[in-house]
Amino acid sequence: MNRYEGRRALITGGGSGIGQATVLRLLAEGGTVVAADISEAGLKDTVDKAGDTAGRLTTLVVDIADENSVRAGVAAAVETLGGLDVLVNAAGILRSSHTHETPLDAFEQVVRINLTGTFLVIREAIPALLRGDDAAVVNFSSTSAMFAHPYMAAYAASKGGIQSMTHALAAEYAKQGIRFTAVQPGSISSGMTDGSGASRQSAGPGLPEDADMSLFMKLAPALGQGFAGPETVAGVVAMLASADGRFVTGTEVRIDGGTHF
Repeated sequence: MNRYEGRRALITGGGSGIGQATVLRLLAEGGTVVAADISEAGLKDTVDKAGDTAGRLTTLVVDIADENSVRAGVAAAVETLGGLDVLVNAAGILRSSHTHETPLDAFEQVVRINLTGTFLVIREAIPALLRGDDAAVVNFSSTSAMFAHPYMAAYAASKGGIQSMTHALAAEYAKQGIRFTAVQPGSISSGMTDGSGASRQSAGPGLPEDADMSLFMKLAPALGQGFAGPETVAGVVAMLASADGRFVTGTEVRIDGGTHF
């Protein structure tokens, strides 16, 4: 299946987890990809895993929380690709704490990277996407945007903002040919959820030592298969940004194995 042959994609958070899995999936389907991440080591790992498809992969070190870094990074990606058809905003961080003990700078860091960072990348990419072919943007929300995930107020707020922003952007650019969708991963094993992320833009949750784990009893996949791998989400992202998703915009897709009915 070569749905991405001739398509040019920029994927943030491409150095680990779901972002990396999405890079590998689009490459496997024939795409030409720029993977951006704050972690140079993570990007090297992505190149190593790309194997025979690495010839269609370029990597860029980008800090999505820094406006100048985003501006330069997106410009470099567009120049390298010769245009842009697909943008996937997978970069993000997950921090957990008791809300009454959360410092303002910690709350703002999560919002700055997850929500503001997504906005910055989209803003800089829109001019190229307007010139692209069947342009599509896939943003990363989360099941926490709609369902209670304790100790994650900042994360939930940032992901809820991404979801709302996705709807607004879909309406604003529908007639100009850009589709905007969001995915809501849940019960997915990745660097973000297990704490093994390679960078601060893909870091683990670090629940408080005295966290009440009974609050998480309902956060288990109903399918009884345990947590899924990041490639599960990558497959859905690939569909949404491909011709198969041409009639899908302004909505989100929950990928959680039935954790939240």
